[in-house]
Amino acid sequence: MLQCDDLEQGRADVSTYDKPLPELTEENRPFWDSLRERSTLSLQRCDACGHIRYPVGRVCPECLAPGATWTDVSGGGEVLSRIVFHQVYNQAFADDVPYNVVLVQLDEGPRMFSNVVGIPNDEVQVGLRVRLHCDPVTDEVTIPRFIPEEP
Repeated sequence: MLQCDDLEQGRADVSTYDKPLPELTEENRPFWDSLRERSTLSLQRCDACGHIRYPVGRVCPECLAPGATWTDVSGGGEVLSRIVFHQVYNQAFADDVPYNVVLVQLDEGPRMFSNVVGIPNDEVQVGLRVRLHCDPVTDEVTIPRFIPEEP
């Protein structure tokens, strides 16, 4: 199982992070805690059919069963889609322009929007193999980002 890389690039100073943050709820806390405490991506696995789902939900999108168990996943995947923002659409991200947003197909099935860090934007291409990189942005929130897999 892959864990978050120690790469320092892309890591924000936790005392000055001023971008939007996710709302932590009882329902999604295991997801965020696994990133912060164990540097691992943990997703819900349906107790009835085994489907691994993201985002967090109360019922399985495949079989509509309510039960799920939190399961650590590899954190590996492939870039399915990418875009580089060259314009400021949200002032909180003005200093980051240009920045990429990618859709990653995780090896276990779910898809996740995030960023690839550690390489220039023009090297982020569809088909790029990536692995999890944890970016602790506050004391409570660690953002899942991705870095290229080593060849």
